[in-house]
Amino acid sequence: MNTTQATTSPPSILSFARDLPNICSLAGLFCALATIYFAILGIFEAAMIGLIWAVFFDWSDGIIARKLKGRNEQQREFGGQLDSLIDVVSFGVCPAIILLSYGDFSPWFLPGAFFMVATGVLRLSYFNVFGLVDKSTYMGLAMDNNGILLPIIYLLAVKFTQPLGTITLYVALMTLAVLNVAPIRTPKLVGGRWYCALTLYALVVTVVYGLQLLNTLAG
Repeated sequence: MNTTQATTSPPSILSFARDLPNICSLAGLFCALATIYFAILGIFEAAMIGLIWAVFFDWSDGIIARKLKGRNEQQREFGGQLDSLIDVVSFGVCPAIILLSYGDFSPWFLPGAFFMVATGVLRLSYFNVFGLVDKSTYMGLAMDNNGILLPIIYLLAVKFTQPLGTITLYVALMTLAVLNVAPIRTPKLVGGRWYCALTLYALVVTVVYGLQLLNTLAG
């Protein structure tokens, strides 16, 4: 008796682009790309606005994914991989480009930029293999904290005269990079209150840096 083996072809790549959490992740990637663009141009106020909204969309995709019903295992796995790859760009490459641009692309800043990206990929690779320590604890400082803290760090750095401001930014970013891979346990910020706090923070950062940008353009 002849038997036929049913085979199913894998879904197309673009079919995952219709998944709402992935759309949200890609919106965060656009914000990260805008951050890199404005950082290269030296428009750091706009870069900081793009960076904080990259964090917002990074948080939002997970919330949307958890609330959606009917997502299969492939969609969940694909979404996790997409989110991790975008995190490398948003919270590893973006801070590195900001550091390079703020240092006028001096070769002295290249080791720091490399260190920022290297610790980022090491951290995310570790997380992809081992996951959380428990349900609410990370090993090392989560990468999204780079995007949350950098607008504050930059705001402080520009208050100093040069070269102290540049040194402050350099040291602060290297500290974040070390914390990303440090053998310390940090809490996972979960829950509606943290999300509301992040949303409010993103709006405040947008207003503060938006006003600075307007003043710069008016001047």
